[in-house]
Amino acid sequence: MGELRIHSVLVTGANRGIGLGLVRHFLGMPNPPKWVFAGCRDPKGQRAQELQNLASKHPNLVIILLEVTDPACIKAAAARVGEHLGGSGLNLLINNAGIIKLNSLDNETLEDMTQVYTTNTIGPLLLGQAFLPLLKKAAQGSPSSALSCSKAAIINMSSSGGSIEEVYLWDQLHVVSYRCSKAALNMLTKCQSLGYRQHGVLCVALHTGWVQTDMGATAGDTPPVTVDASVGGMLKVLSSLSEKDTGTFLDWEGKVVPW
Repeated sequence: MGELRIHSVLVTGANRGIGLGLVRHFLGMPNPPKWVFAGCRDPKGQRAQELQNLASKHPNLVIILLEVTDPACIKAAAARVGEHLGGSGLNLLINNAGIIKLNSLDNETLEDMTQVYTTNTIGPLLLGQAFLPLLKKAAQGSPSSALSCSKAAIINMSSSGGSIEEVYLWDQLHVVSYRCSKAALNMLTKCQSLGYRQHGVLCVALHTGWVQTDMGATAGDTPPVTVDASVGGMLKVLSSLSEKDTGTFLDWEGKVVPW
């Protein structure tokens, strides 16, 4: 399995948890990307302090204002990323930003369902649309005709909590809005894989594992997987993805997750 070699990557929700872990790992690679774009809602605020510290040491890290529920903000982010890239495209879009509401089946609400679906499902749709021209440009500039993450790819961070077969951790958490949003994200991934294949863009949904993050800890117990283990595993998976994997749902160890 080869090392993941990419010129550019954008990670959404990059100021904490898995997003921040991904940024750290990309910057720490033996051959790091020329550009690592870290999207977050408040680039200058306290919650992005760790990103700011990393950016002061790594000139290839650019923090981008990105609110994934705001179409105008997404378009502005795509324009800014395009300016930095000059004539080259974006190899990798990682839709990681997500939210969870700790509701049971009985107290789920219209407002929470709408907010979670907007962030977790509509956000990745809009990002795919806005960044498609840059992904297409990366694919066109690649020497390889086969799909891969080194060429051009959209990676949607999903969850086996959205697997209709597994309904992972139901006894700990109902989180109906979150589960529905991730099941819908899986369908979006399949649709993107079919629609964007002609442009040379690979699309995959990834289950990160139950990870020790603020979001992962909402189930009450300590999750079994560290951020480092999850991110390291996912980057190995990304380096191995090929034509046959587009439109699939895999976990951080490369195993197929049932829809």
